[in-house]
Amino acid sequence: MLNKPIGYVCTVSDPHATKTVLDLLEQVEQRVYPVGRLDADSSGLLLLTNDGDFANRLTHPRYHVPKTYRVRVRGFLDRVSAIKLTEGIDLPDGKTAPADMRFVEYDAATQCTIVDITLYEGRNRQVRRMMEAVGNPVRELTRISFGNLQLKGLNVGTWRKLKPEEVTGLLALAKPTPTPAREDRRTPRKYHEPTPPRPNSGGGGTENR
Repeated sequence: MLNKPIGYVCTVSDPHATKTVLDLLEQVEQRVYPVGRLDADSSGLLLLTNDGDFANRLTHPRYHVPKTYRVRVRGFLDRVSAIKLTEGIDLPDGKTAPADMRFVEYDAATQCTIVDITLYEGRNRQVRRMMEAVGNPVRELTRISFGNLQLKGLNVGTWRKLKPEEVTGLLALAKPTPTPAREDRRTPRKYHEPTPPRPNSGGGGTENR
């Protein structure tokens, strides 16, 4: 389990990449590869393995292992947009599966909303595309949990081996089932809309959304 920094790509054989996540694993003797991906502009929890079956169980669409992201988006993310995100967004590659969201805070200084969003599927740049669709582009994105694993306690750029019970817990979550109904999800989250920011009363303008 690696806490991936921004600027590193997850592709292990990209001749154009200046930095890959494997550069952070020089002490690992086995040949490993990422379980799923985080793009170069994203950070956080990334699993790497040399077990193809383990990787497939955690990434195949039918297994629905939950992954949570701490996301800073531009502007004020209101309840209407949050409901759209939790119910599914129409993207060019199809409607997204239901997601869970939790409001963290609204940063008035940067005019950004911070939320946690939990997905039960994995598509290319999915969180970024979903947020773009509701008019709140992503400014920062960090994966903070993957199944039963939490990023907390692992410094940026460092890694550790999974404990046997953590592997067992991950595989227990990776079962071929439909996307869990809202009332049956393992970590249900509700979006509590913050107080809308007050209009700027001074002479300056506000950021365009």
